[in-house]
Amino acid sequence: MIAIYFAEIWDFLIFLGRVSGVIVVLVGAILWFTEVNPGRGKGLVASGVLLSIVVQYFVMYPPQFIL
Repeated sequence: MIAIYFAEIWDFLIFLGRVSGVIVVLVGAILWFTEVNPGRGKGLVASGVLLSIVVQYFVMYPPQFIL
């Protein structure tokens, strides 16, 4: 019973991670390419890519309660 709730929470967190990664990359690209703050934009793009990689890792290798 509790594992079902953990699985639902896990799916929601994965969704949030994916959306956050896309938003961070888009905001970083806007800052970078409009030259408002290129240093911060590059950092945000790199952080968004790293976040997306981590989220994809957890999608590919979920914890035991999801299996």
